[in-house]
Amino acid sequence: MRTRRVALGIVLAVGLVAARVTLLPAAEGPYHQARLITIGGEGGWDYLSVDAAARRLYVSHATKVIVIDIDKDVVVGEIGPVGGVHGLAVAPDLGRGFASAGQENKVAIVDLKTLQIVSKVDTGQNPDSVLYEPGHQEVYAFNGRSNSATVFDAKTGEVRATIALPGKPEFAVVDVKAGRIYNNIEDQNVVVAIDTGAHAVAATWPITPGESATGLAIDLARHRLFAICGNKLMVMMDSVTGKVLGSVPIGAGVDAAAFDPGTGLVFASGGDGTLTVARVDEKGAFAVVQTLATPPRSRTMTLDPKTHKLYASSAEFGAPVPGPDGRPGRAPMVAGSFKVVVFEMKEAAGR
Repeated sequence: MRTRRVALGIVLAVGLVAARVTLLPAAEGPYHQARLITIGGEGGWDYLSVDAAARRLYVSHATKVIVIDIDKDVVVGEIGPVGGVHGLAVAPDLGRGFASAGQENKVAIVDLKTLQIVSKVDTGQNPDSVLYEPGHQEVYAFNGRSNSATVFDAKTGEVRATIALPGKPEFAVVDVKAGRIYNNIEDQNVVVAIDTGAHAVAATWPITPGESATGLAIDLARHRLFAICGNKLMVMMDSVTGKVLGSVPIGAGVDAAAFDPGTGLVFASGGDGTLTVARVDEKGAFAVVQTLATPPRSRTMTLDPKTHKLYASSAEFGAPVPGPDGRPGRAPMVAGSFKVVVFEMKEAAGR
């Protein structure tokens, strides 16, 4: 997604210590921050993904994917090296994972039992979002610098198609019954619908009033897409017609979206220290129900649909380092401070 936007400097100076482990204050609404999972290490991050059946969380971090047992909230392994990893897609029916290696222009095929890389498939330039399409047992790698998607057989790794896209692709979701994959085209302010049988773009829809969409979520039962946008809007669309049905305000620097079919809640995480929780009522009205406080730069997150917990990557940062021109530069990441923040529903916490 945006490893480049969180390409973090590392503070190595003597005297720096790991960041304080603090829980942020609760806000009115269904969620609260429950705990932190310490990971440590150095480097930036991007996507997180959950395998709800296997009870695992996969967290991209530097050149590795960290594997966490989400029933125990402990690290149980890692996958790597994967150069410039953006994230990992899971194929539960095959026991495989697929990690996008942006710096290598490849996708790594992973045995999820052993956590070993089985092979790597060549893609376009800088594969970012990666998605498993179970209807045809294919993997789609969305190439950030090639304006394309590479499609390959999830069992053999054989490339079956390269789909030209109208601009820079970001996150994607799949509707197997409809035979479609939906993908945000960030620099063109559109969503494309890809026909999974024909391996071709079937429709292109504007997201107005949204701009520069990154994260995307889908409500399969009610045929709705939720695109989170750089102009601080979450746009709701009809996934059949592409019609924009409404929008709500969200935070700045957003990068990940999620929809929970069990609760009907939809989420958007921002780098400005907010995580927006919204809902669509039975009449179709779209509204924000909570704005959670998160650590700054926690712009990527994912959802466990079984427990309804949210997981967001986070770290602590030092003071900005002056650049050659004397102006403040990017704030460096405190070494060893990388972690995952866990949010859970208040009702579940009280049981």
